[in-house]
Amino acid sequence: QVQVVESGGGSAQAGGSLRLSCVASGNIESIVDMGWYRRGPDETRELVATIYNDGSTNYADSVKGRFTISRGNAKNTMYLQMNSLKPEDTAVYYCNADYSDHGSYVGSWGQGTQVTVSS
Repeated sequence: QVQVVESGGGSAQAGGSLRLSCVASGNIESIVDMGWYRRGPDETRELVATIYNDGSTNYADSVKGRFTISRGNAKNTMYLQMNSLKPEDTAVYYCNADYSDHGSYVGSWGQGTQVTVSS
């Protein structure tokens, strides 16, 4: 199994920056990809960004050019650098790790970290 824990949320002014971190533990060699999701005030869950083991990434259109997803050298850490923040980025951000478990594809979720952007 894989467990993930996020950190780094907080408050920022519009135009500011924040950096989120996620640390995975357990059978990290089984991780297929990691990503960030967010749930805003309307309770809709949105995929923010994903990074795959080969280093490829994809982003939601709403964050392209502003957010950068990356993984650390140890491969059990993941980051989301958020620049040029907007009030609409306000949400609870969740780390996700998809991993292989006895032939099944399983998702592990963190507890979420709040990001609040004021205008």
